[in-house]
Amino acid sequence: MIEFLSPVSKKVIAHREILPDGTLGKQIDLHHKRGDLPDLKNVSFAIVGVLENRNDVNYIGEEVSFNAFRSAFYSLYPGNWSKKIVDLGDIEKGEAVEDTYFALKTVVSALLKKDIIPLIFGGGQDTLYAQYRAYDGSPNMVNMVNIDTNFDLGDAEKPISNKSYVGKIIVDEPYNLFNYSVLGYQSYFNPPGEIGLMDKLYFDAYRLGAVTADIAMVEPVMRDADIVTLDISAIKSAELSYKNSASPNGFDGREICALARYAGISNRVSSFGIYELKDFSQVQSGAMLVAQVLWYFVEGVNFRILDNDFTDERYYSTYKVPVEAEVLVFKKSHKTGRWWVELPFISEVDTKLKKHTLLPCTYDEYVAATNQEIPERWLKARRKNEI
Repeated sequence: MIEFLSPVSKKVIAHREILPDGTLGKQIDLHHKRGDLPDLKNVSFAIVGVLENRNDVNYIGEEVSFNAFRSAFYSLYPGNWSKKIVDLGDIEKGEAVEDTYFALKTVVSALLKKDIIPLIFGGGQDTLYAQYRAYDGSPNMVNMVNIDTNFDLGDAEKPISNKSYVGKIIVDEPYNLFNYSVLGYQSYFNPPGEIGLMDKLYFDAYRLGAVTADIAMVEPVMRDADIVTLDISAIKSAELSYKNSASPNGFDGREICALARYAGISNRVSSFGIYELKDFSQVQSGAMLVAQVLWYFVEGVNFRILDNDFTDERYYSTYKVPVEAEVLVFKKSHKTGRWWVELPFISEVDTKLKKHTLLPCTYDEYVAATNQEIPERWLKARRKNEI
């Protein structure tokens, strides 16, 4: 993968030199010389930039830079962390966009094999397609969570763009995607047909108002995700102080950082990307917010608790709830108090989902089941499993 990566900017490296001791910039090993990557032994996170934006529907030739985000992140102090971070630099634009996709897929795949979580700074969000394709070698189906104003389904028959990459993910082989969840969508940005298609595909969509009214509702969604990404258009423009930000409505700074932390504490999330980034060199507050989002994700990972091992009954409780013609089996971890509900195993269906028999849920969903209400996410997951 070394051939695809260019060093961190000399400007960022120079800024790093004047940072106080103890900041992240003083602790992160950098790719500072071409061909000389940091040692990846005992590393938990690797920052990777992707300088690709040519499939942006509004592309007019502007360049992408992650210098402001790196400098802001380096200037922060770590929490009580034990996990090591490296910065591998950037993937430059390939001769064609597909070359950039291939490079990102190769780099992310190599990191995943080493149990290193890629932290991706991205231009156009269509490069998420390559992040997803890095999981092609996984024996299990993939769940993807996107914090976004749009579903980005698009028309899979048309060329891929930053507004239509999910359609390609769905229809292109190999078929790895089991569930796709969108957090914070805004109805007026999405064609009615796409809203209906999300429902037909049994995907999950949570409106901005629903999420902001109860941020904790996203925890089981994040707990079931492999890939979590953020389109910064989901953040209200006033928070970014960026003149071309997409919408006056969106998540505020505290809300988006809370979502990032929920993604981090998920034991399953193995890659995290922040997309639709521009050159924020003149917008320090916006760059700092993006850096803090990344900080909260890393913070969450450092505080993960392994609570999904249900082989020892001393560490969990089981509750069986008859609902209509079903008997729902809930499990509660004694370590964290988090809840799961079993999905029925379908032996005659040969899919990658065989190992995914537990679906994260909430205590409220357990209470609803005792009142004869079957959780909607359970119904969707079961229907997908039966297809």
